[in-house]
Amino acid sequence: MSSLAMNSLLATLAVAVLALFPIAAVGAGLKVGFYSKTCPSAETLVQQAVAASFKNNGGVAAGLIRLHFHDCFVKGCDGSVLIDSTANNTAEKDAIPNNPSLRGFEVIDAAKKAIEAKCPKIVSCADILAFAARDSIALAGNVTYKVPAGRRDGRISSDQNALNNLPSPLSTASELVGNFTLKNLTAEDMVVLSGAHTIGVSRCSSFTNRLYGFSNTSQVDPTMSSAYAFLLKNICPANSSQFFPNTTMDMDIITPAVLDNKYYVSLINNLGLFTSDQALLTNSTLKASVDEFVKNENRWKSKFVKSMVKMGNIEVLTGTQGEIRLNCRVINKGSTGLEFNSGINSGEFTEIATS
Repeated sequence: MSSLAMNSLLATLAVAVLALFPIAAVGAGLKVGFYSKTCPSAETLVQQAVAASFKNNGGVAAGLIRLHFHDCFVKGCDGSVLIDSTANNTAEKDAIPNNPSLRGFEVIDAAKKAIEAKCPKIVSCADILAFAARDSIALAGNVTYKVPAGRRDGRISSDQNALNNLPSPLSTASELVGNFTLKNLTAEDMVVLSGAHTIGVSRCSSFTNRLYGFSNTSQVDPTMSSAYAFLLKNICPANSSQFFPNTTMDMDIITPAVLDNKYYVSLINNLGLFTSDQALLTNSTLKASVDEFVKNENRWKSKFVKSMVKMGNIEVLTGTQGEIRLNCRVINKGSTGLEFNSGINSGEFTEIATS
């Protein structure tokens, strides 16, 4: 083969490789098979921990996917959502959008324990969480993908950071797009990742704004199916947040345990649960994506895993940054993690549970 032909072939292969993973992920120092030499069993051990938990409670899949999302949107994908609060600091996991709705911490603990027994001080909690989200998607949606790894763990976890960065179920279309843009994600990424609402459940407090007192009246949100609103009112009476705080509703009433495109089918049939779900139909560009995914589930799944990889690259720590946490709940002894105790109280955020 001539040198010209060889160079052309290599260029073609390079383009093909880059097409599999966002350029940002490659450029940030993350790579597939990061632990192939230092801890070759790492991904298998995570997969085993997720599968064991999923066997007992299928809701853990939604919990782990959401846990990864809530980690990445607050100071990047650095495992900071896993850190416990202390006497001097209220951590992310105890912020209003996260507590008590986040689920899956015990699965990460189990995976970390198994990995530390095999490969001490090698695999970050942030990477374990990214692997666990991927394995959850495989179990709930029968689709998998390769996860570029090499993330390091952060040392800062603040409830105020969570409050400032996590999108609310009460968000409008422009608020959602703006929030995702700040994380270098597109409007389409936002619509694609919203499809994760096809599994999991929500507490009543996240959507009763659409059932009672809509637009300062006692009316139901007119964009919601009247039959659906009737069902929701029976499950979540007006005082449910006060007297029945743990009552939940499936976010997708068509196939609540399967990661598929039925979330989008629900939307166009006025069965979206949150204000932020309905918002996807209020913008012509966003609605075009919704319509596309209604027609083609495989196209959504293909874009979903690509957007998950892209999301997993948000503000990652690599190289000598951060640390490899020995216990995912606690920064390493001697670390200089800055601590904050905001004491903030906001009614803007409500809770979405996932199991």
